[in-house]
Amino acid sequence: MKFGTKAVHAGVEPDPSTGAIMTPIYQTSTYVQESPAVHKGYAYARGANPTRNALQKSIAALENGRFAICFSSGMGATDAVIKLLNPGDEVITSND
Repeated sequence: MKFGTKAVHAGVEPDPSTGAIMTPIYQTSTYVQESPAVHKGYAYARGANPTRNALQKSIAALENGRFAICFSSGMGATDAVIKLLNPGDEVITSND
């Protein structure tokens, strides 16, 4: 599949409840739970939401990767990368 086709179609799946072809932007922060910690895939938007999942699938496809992770801020991304380091690892970074 060419890049342009991937850019348009990657990560896009029709919504089973509405039939929408393009992923809607979900603006809710909380989701219905049958009981505490029993949900239908989403509990709170900071952890996961359908819009971000579609974006991650699309980016992974565009980069020919298996997975992608999107963060709501640069500090969130930085924190995740730093947590992958072990004591004694070195980091080379800019100072600006």
